[in-house]
Amino acid sequence: MTQELKIYNTLSKQTQEFKPLHKGYVGMYVCGPTVYSNAHLGNCRTYISFDIIYRYLLHLGYKVRYVRNITDAGHLEGDQDEGEDKFSKKAKLEQLEPMEIVQKYTLDFHQVLQMFNTLPPSIEPTATGHIIEQIEMTKKIIENGYAYEKNGTVYFDVEKFIIKYNYTELSNRNVEDLLNNTRELDGQDEKKGRLDFALWIKAKPEHIMRWPSPWGEGFPGWHIECSAMSSKYLGNEFDIHGGGMDLIPTHHTNEIAQNIACHHTSPAHYWIHTNMLTVNGQKMSKSLGNSFLPHELFSGEHALLDKGYSPMTVRFFMLQAHYRSTLDFSNEALQAAEKGLQRLMNAIKLIPTLKTSDVQVPTSNLQLLISNIYNAMNEDFNTPIAIANLFEGVRIINSVNDGKENITQKDKDLLQKLFNDLVFDILGLQEENAADTNKIDGLMQMIIQQRNDAKAKKDFATSDQIRDQLKEIGFEIKDSKDGTSYTINN
Repeated sequence: MTQELKIYNTLSKQTQEFKPLHKGYVGMYVCGPTVYSNAHLGNCRTYISFDIIYRYLLHLGYKVRYVRNITDAGHLEGDQDEGEDKFSKKAKLEQLEPMEIVQKYTLDFHQVLQMFNTLPPSIEPTATGHIIEQIEMTKKIIENGYAYEKNGTVYFDVEKFIIKYNYTELSNRNVEDLLNNTRELDGQDEKKGRLDFALWIKAKPEHIMRWPSPWGEGFPGWHIECSAMSSKYLGNEFDIHGGGMDLIPTHHTNEIAQNIACHHTSPAHYWIHTNMLTVNGQKMSKSLGNSFLPHELFSGEHALLDKGYSPMTVRFFMLQAHYRSTLDFSNEALQAAEKGLQRLMNAIKLIPTLKTSDVQVPTSNLQLLISNIYNAMNEDFNTPIAIANLFEGVRIINSVNDGKENITQKDKDLLQKLFNDLVFDILGLQEENAADTNKIDGLMQMIIQQRNDAKAKKDFATSDQIRDQLKEIGFEIKDSKDGTSYTINN
C-alpha cells in the first residue's frame, strides 16, 4: 500500500503530509520569470520541477489551478529598491519599447519550456495586467497601518510589522543581523527603517513605464505583484507557493509580510523551493564563463560542452537529482543521462512485443516495484528514487525479452500502464532521436538558405511557395530582423 503524499515545507522546515484546503482541489502559485533576457537553465530547472509537481498532483486526481506569473514591470536591478528598472534599461540599450522587450523574451521563455515538454499553467498573469490590483492592495496595507507614503513612493513598514509578526519565519534569519547587514543607500533616507521596501515607486522623469496612482505617477514594486495576483486567482489562503530558493530571503519573505498586512493571513500553507545549478562543482555565473543558455546546451556551441544534448536528455538529467538538491552539470553526467534515457525508451518499445506465459510469476515483485515508485513520488516528489526503481522495471523487461523470465498478460499490462503513467504522464518525457533532430535542422537550414536566395533574386513566387509547402507539412517559417527561424508544429 502506498503512503500519502508528503511535502517538505520551507515554512515549517519539516516534511508534512499534504492536506489541501479544499478536498480534491489544489491551488498552486509559482513565481515566474522576469522577461528582460533569455530564459536561463536555473529558470528551466525550477519550472521543470514544478511541472513534475503539477503533473503528479493531476495524476493523483486533484483538480489543480496552477498560476505562474510573468514579471514585466517593477523589477529593479537591486533587491533593495535601488538601480534602474530592468525593462526600461534593456529597452534603452536595444532602442525598443519596453513591451517589445517583454514580448521578445516571453516568447523565448515559452519556446524553451515547450521544448522541455512542460505543461502550460492554468493562468499566466502579468504584472502590467494587474496594476489596479496592486494599487488596491497597497492602499489596504496603508489603511491597516503597515505602509506609508513619502514623496510619491509607498514603503512597507517592516519595523512596525515585526512588533506583532515574525517577519523572517520563512528564511529563519535573525532580524538584528539583517539590520546590521543592510547598507545605507544614497537617496533612500526617506525610508523610516532600513528593512522597509517599496510597494509603489515614484517614476523619475526619464522612467518609461509608469501608471497613475493615488500617490502620483509611478510603478509597482517587485514583491507586491505576486501578492496581488495570487490573492486574485487563488484567494487569500491557498495550498502551495513555489520558486527558486534564491527568492526565500527577500521576495517570498516580503510576499508573506504583504499578505498578512493586507489580509491578516499568510498566503500559502506549503512553500516549496528548488535548489541551484552548478557546473563542474562551481556556481553557474556569467562572470565565471560557465553559464550557458538552453539553446547552447542543445546545440553544443559552448566551450564547456563536448557536444549538444537533446531537451529530453536534459530534462531526464535534471530529474535524476531531487529538486531540493544542488544539480551539477558536466559532460560526463549529461552523457550518462543520454544513455540512460535511451535504455529506458528502448525498454518501453519492447513491452508490446513481450511474449506472455500462463505460468504465474509472483505478481508481488511487480506490485512491490509499483509501490516503491509511488512511495518515492509521495515522499516529496523524489524523482531520483522513482527513476532508480523504474530501471528495475527495465531489467524485468529485458530479462523477459531475452527469455530468462516469464510474464503473464496481467503483469505485462501492469508494466505497460506503469511506464506510460510514470515516464510520459508524470515525468513528462517524450520519445526523441537526437540524430534525427540534427538532420532535420541541417535540412531546414539548407531550405531556408534556398528561400533566402530566391528572395535576394526577387523571386518571391518561389520564396512564398517554399514557405507555404513547409507550412503544409508542419514547419512554420518566421522572418524577423534577426534572420529566419522555424518551428515544428505538432
